[in-house]
Amino acid sequence: MAFETLSVTSPREHVLLVTLDRPERANAFNTLMAREMVALWGEIRAGERAARAIVLTGAGERAFCAGADLKERDGMSEAEWHEQHKIFEAMSYGIMESPAPVIAAVNGAAYGGGCELVLAADFAYAATNARFALTEVSLGIMPGIGATQKLPRVVGPSRAKEILTTAQPFTAEEAESWGLVNRLFPLDELLDAALDAASRIAANAPLAVSAVRKAADAAGDLPLKEGLALELQHYYGLIDSEDRMEGIRAFNEKRKANFKGG
Repeated sequence: MAFETLSVTSPREHVLLVTLDRPERANAFNTLMAREMVALWGEIRAGERAARAIVLTGAGERAFCAGADLKERDGMSEAEWHEQHKIFEAMSYGIMESPAPVIAAVNGAAYGGGCELVLAADFAYAATNARFALTEVSLGIMPGIGATQKLPRVVGPSRAKEILTTAQPFTAEEAESWGLVNRLFPLDELLDAALDAASRIAANAPLAVSAVRKAADAAGDLPLKEGLALELQHYYGLIDSEDRMEGIRAFNEKRKANFKGG
């Protein structure tokens, strides 16, 4: 389907570039954008849009995403707010449960729900001028699409509570040092760096990439012995795959593997 608030392109083989495209509103997500994000990830899960890796970024140089569009929320009834938030939840969970790895390329401000979209991704790169904040408590609300659960797992409980309760912005350098983003780049190099990483992921065996993501996602929630058992479950599940056999053949024939995802 065509989208009004998203730009979706395929700049590299097996890679999707998804751009939040409301620069006049700092790429804040309104109900329409959230619905379109849910629809897009539905197409990806259904195989209607082929992708082995996805880059998520914002249009322009001002913002990655300023979070929920508060102008749209002005005057909403409780029932309308509840209904809208269910769509926002589905948007965030769609990214978290994406069948293909998602890299956030944070090109500017990532505030509120925008910071939560960064946390929903598998990992993030950021421009050196990017800024981050979770400002919800200053508005009488709290994060509701993942931050209170994802942020402590990324930066530690004490740091997370400082960020969540003070509502103070922090810099890209701080985000990197705390582990919220993996690497920093000048703004004009950011997108290429994220696409390069996506291309490297896309060149690997899709079933193996999926398996390591699932095992790594479970690592913070399982005791070590159970985690190791889960790792072996995924490991043995790959042995009979065509991709495993192709990978070994390609290595011994000194050529690039041609993985099919089977």
